[in-house]
Amino acid sequence: MFCLKVSELKPRTAVPEIILEVVSKGETREFANERGSGKVCSSAAKDEDGEEISISLWNEQIDQVKDGSKIKIENGWCSEFQGQKQVSTGKFGKMEILE
Repeated sequence: MFCLKVSELKPRTAVPEIILEVVSKGETREFANERGSGKVCSSAAKDEDGEEISISLWNEQIDQVKDGSKIKIENGWCSEFQGQKQVSTGKFGKMEILE
């Protein structure tokens, strides 16, 4: 599978595969909406070129990741929030801890 770089990501498009290193984990916050409730954590990550992007970690993903973790997101989603691109596993994707 072809691994994307941060520079190739476009908002509102699928992310087949990307490998990132978590630079800094943000604060975890609780959420509740019509689809359910849980926890979300916005964090900063970078690709192998050092280009940074915001990632959204959901529920159990939050505890699996720490600063410096290398992660692979498959079948993820790129969105845009306040003009900044964000990557998450979306509805159908999965995240794997590589190191």
